[in-house]
Amino acid sequence: MSPAFLTAIAVILCILFRLLNVNSQPVKPQVWCVDGTFMDTIYKIAPLLRDPYVPTRLWGFSGHVQTIIHSIVGRVKCPWPLGERIYLKLADNSTLTYDLYQPLIEHEDDITVAICPGIGNTSESVYIRTFVHYAQCHGYRCAVLNHIGALQSVQVTSTRIFTYGHTGDFTEMINSLTKRYPSTNIVAVGFSLGGNLVTKYMGEADVSRPKNIIGGVSICQGYNAVEVLSHGRATNWLLNWQNFRRFYLYVMTENVKQIIMKHRQMLLSDELKQRCKLNERDIVAAATLPELDEAYTRRVHNFQSVTELYKWSSSINYLQNIDTPMVFFNAKDDPLVPADLLKPIREFASKKSHTMYVELAHGGHLGFYEGGLFYPNPVTWLDRALVAVIGGLVLSHNDFHTKSKASLATA
Repeated sequence: MSPAFLTAIAVILCILFRLLNVNSQPVKPQVWCVDGTFMDTIYKIAPLLRDPYVPTRLWGFSGHVQTIIHSIVGRVKCPWPLGERIYLKLADNSTLTYDLYQPLIEHEDDITVAICPGIGNTSESVYIRTFVHYAQCHGYRCAVLNHIGALQSVQVTSTRIFTYGHTGDFTEMINSLTKRYPSTNIVAVGFSLGGNLVTKYMGEADVSRPKNIIGGVSICQGYNAVEVLSHGRATNWLLNWQNFRRFYLYVMTENVKQIIMKHRQMLLSDELKQRCKLNERDIVAAATLPELDEAYTRRVHNFQSVTELYKWSSSINYLQNIDTPMVFFNAKDDPLVPADLLKPIREFASKKSHTMYVELAHGGHLGFYEGGLFYPNPVTWLDRALVAVIGGLVLSHNDFHTKSKASLATA
């Protein structure tokens, strides 16, 4: 072989190894929690938070590869849990659905996990199915919100689909669950966009939340849509090409556009176009979410600007009102959520009681595959961690009520 050919191979291998980040080693999650009692309670059921997270060896140390595999494959050996689809007709004529799955084993407590998936995802998404089945196997009932417009089999019956900050659909599912199971305790779990919605729901001052919501978990959310997306901001992270963020934004934009065009008979009716001043050509031509939100979302939901829509949607503006125990997860190598945006949640968890923030060095966006040299384990680190943290939140709730009863008895 010629020296030039060998040099070319060496350069390609060096680039590949750099992209895959194979020189990295497993690292323990970093945890921020000012409440020592709460942290110790979570650790009792979730000791894996003290141990290094070991990604799949050949590619798991790359946030890009983890994110791409999650987007394309989801999970390996994914089960298909059997559940019941619940249909709700809302006041604005929307048809909201959620899927309900019963526990596969008996649990000493009646716990329902209320799940809010990521953008455009549903109960049929592979990562949701895997987590639901794993939670069922640990004795938890699960309810999964199907974002309006995202299910292929359910037609849109009003002039809207889901948005980044509209928590009304999640509220309707929670209210339906409390009517069906008045004695159940609920833990809310949100993935990505769903994490933002769950957090915002927990902190909205004008929302009446049932007392049987005992905790919440948020995974891989960005917290501040204004900083992430708004035009004219120095930190509009997803609008630049660094770290391939513009590519991910393009994919998300196309997914949302497909939902709009699939239901265009309702969402782009002549009456709505005229009332909201919609231009279908601008919607079709939108290459980024801010462009799509300018052409469609903010007009349909009556916001004066995209920045106003993003400010209203961002969970960071509602954190201080949260009085329910919460656990937040993010990965530093998440290509959709830059590490600079994680500082506020670190600070919040460092000051707020009954709050924990867990930050991993690796995992990408909703990936967190673990084990194996090339082929990962069917259950991810995230699946295991979430079920364990839910157990920790249940234990914390039970301990609090036990102490409260004891103090009342001695008073």
